[in-house]
Amino acid sequence: MGNWSWVWVLWISVCLFASGSSSSDDLRQAFPIVEPDPGHTKLRLSREGLDVIEKITTPIAVVAVIGPYRSGKSFLLNQLLSLSCSEGFGVGHMRDTKTKGIWIWGTPVELNINGVRTSVFYLDTEGFESVGKSNVYDDRIFALATVLSSVLIYNLPETIREADISRLSFAVELAEEFYGRVKGQDVAFEPAKLLWLIQRDFLQGKSVQEMVNEALRRVPNTNGDKNLDQVNQIRESLAMMGENSTAFSLPQPHLQRTKLCDMRDDELDPAYVMKRDQLKELVGSIILPKIVQGKTLNGKEFVSFLEQILEALNKGEIPSTGSLVEVFNKGILERCLKLYSELISRVKLPLPENSLQENHERSRESAMKAFDEQHFGRHHAKRSAMQLEEEIDKVYKNVILANEYRSSKLCESLYTRCEDKMDQLQVLRLPSMAKFNAGFLQCNQSFEQECVGPSKLNYEQRMMKMMGKSKSLFIKEYNQRLFNWLVAFSLVMVVIGRFVIKFILIEIGAWIMFIFLETYTRMFWSAETLYYNPIWHFIVATWETLVYNPILDLDRWVIPIVMMGALVLLYWRCYGRRKPSSRSLLPLFNNHKSGSARPRSD
Repeated sequence: MGNWSWVWVLWISVCLFASGSSSSDDLRQAFPIVEPDPGHTKLRLSREGLDVIEKITTPIAVVAVIGPYRSGKSFLLNQLLSLSCSEGFGVGHMRDTKTKGIWIWGTPVELNINGVRTSVFYLDTEGFESVGKSNVYDDRIFALATVLSSVLIYNLPETIREADISRLSFAVELAEEFYGRVKGQDVAFEPAKLLWLIQRDFLQGKSVQEMVNEALRRVPNTNGDKNLDQVNQIRESLAMMGENSTAFSLPQPHLQRTKLCDMRDDELDPAYVMKRDQLKELVGSIILPKIVQGKTLNGKEFVSFLEQILEALNKGEIPSTGSLVEVFNKGILERCLKLYSELISRVKLPLPENSLQENHERSRESAMKAFDEQHFGRHHAKRSAMQLEEEIDKVYKNVILANEYRSSKLCESLYTRCEDKMDQLQVLRLPSMAKFNAGFLQCNQSFEQECVGPSKLNYEQRMMKMMGKSKSLFIKEYNQRLFNWLVAFSLVMVVIGRFVIKFILIEIGAWIMFIFLETYTRMFWSAETLYYNPIWHFIVATWETLVYNPILDLDRWVIPIVMMGALVLLYWRCYGRRKPSSRSLLPLFNNHKSGSARPRSD
């Protein structure tokens, strides 16, 4: 039994060793962690590679290589990992792209970074500008690699083109935006170390760093060229990575590029081998653990972070790279413009210009605040903000025109109403200066209170002219009409005193008044002398008191009062003065004897 026990122990040990070496060998290969959907428009996770990452318990650092397809990214990664093409990432020499999505080398490189044991993963990304893919897909790959990496190697063949700068600018903007939007947290983008790698460098005279610096330098634009403005904005968007960037070049490894995978180091160009080893040292010196919100990530945390970023990327409607941030913000701009339009449309027109300006500023501030909270490219969306300002100004100009139209329409209505009121006061049955002034004041106050907006000043001037003319005309006719009423009154009193009341004193007084008004005033007084005479002022004051006072508006009630007076007078005339009866109600004393009742004395 003892011998069999040792056999079993030995057999189990062999099996465990075999399974351990097998599992270790299984990890020495590339795994996909992100792969394209069938339409090559969105990305999805691949659990095979994620399971490899989740096993890591130490902090993780990532080196990602991005660049155009067929630029030697996979071969470069194998060189950095000291792997042959048969061992490492698949390298193809066909015209189509070999790597699809994002792949990871299953065995991390263990480094001691600042006293912390760190697992360094190397990522290979699908090259952009290949046939059969949308630019949206390329942008997602580019942005995702930018967010995940600790060191981002921008692999470019031969030289730097403007399109390369534009694409990297867009990726940085995009990565920054979605990095800050994970779970709704507004976190500033923490850029990776950017390494510009120029392969097959053939330029003479300038170092690669000088070439990169020159390519990223602002272009003088004294003439205000819009194209140059856009070029400079692209460069400004890379300012956040400027301090973290460096440049490096690799010469051509060998003239027969299709046989590179079959060559040993001693068969490659010695200059290339030396520069490659320097590149390894450079990458190792600048790499740091991936930090999110101030803490390093282990395997599970890194996978969770990747899932969140990918979900955010797939939900976002990402336009083509050439449009950059301005077009990317188009939908947000339209929503903010709609918000401004809704807020400004709630304002009840017409309004004074200063009140409308205040409402405009409040609505504009709300729209710009919404834009600041939502726009893409937190530091470099100036053009989109300027465009939103321009669109808001256009809407505001239409609101100004609508305010002017409604103000003009309202003030015109009030002006017409006051004009009609003045015309009515001109033809009062019984002219009254007090009533005219009351109507004048009421019309003026209502116009002042109700007429608002930019047209008010113009209509105020028209109102002053119209009402000034109306008042002058009323005053001019007022004295003459009052004089005529006094003449008519004297004649009426003549008739009443002669035929109705039959009181001679009333008739004589009325005749004296009539003769005075028609002869004496016309012979000895002018109109001006009469109207400024104290007696005339007394007559006017008496007239005003009778015609218009807080108790009675005689102009309104003159016809009913005259009719009632006529009825009362008629009744009194017909029934109030009956002749007395011929037979006395009391017996009269009759003396039939003419002689004295006293007896005579003889």
